[in-house]
Amino acid sequence: MRRSDKEIKNSEKIKWVLQEAKILRISFSENNQPYLVPMNFGYRDKCIYLHSAPAGKKIDILQKNNRVCFEADIQTEFVEDSKPCNSGMRYYSVIGFGRAHFLEEVKDKKDALNVIMKKYTSQSSFEYSQADLERVTVIKVEIDQLTGKKSGY
Repeated sequence: MRRSDKEIKNSEKIKWVLQEAKILRISFSENNQPYLVPMNFGYRDKCIYLHSAPAGKKIDILQKNNRVCFEADIQTEFVEDSKPCNSGMRYYSVIGFGRAHFLEEVKDKKDALNVIMKKYTSQSSFEYSQADLERVTVIKVEIDQLTGKKSGY
């Protein structure tokens, strides 16, 4: 990271950003063409969990190339200055790299979906019908690298 003064070095603070963020932007690559998608997500034990329809562009890409990059940010705020070039943003952000895998086992899918749902609700366990589990694709991203950055805090 070029600006080491902005680096978040505390792993608990990085985890906090991922827990607080509502949206994760995840990028895929096919034939050197990037593809970026905002998604709901869950985070636990150095893994990101995502759910998706079983067909679509991101699924097609992941079947060929499971390497991904993702970003999440919180507390973003524009800070205006009388000199335009001195204006800027306040934020906390996390960028990570990893490998995505499709979860096939029902138990694994349920567990991952619970991680995602717990993030957005006050519950930690849910019931899923067999039909729902069959029509959802659940993706686990095993994180290889994770960095955090803050500005204005």
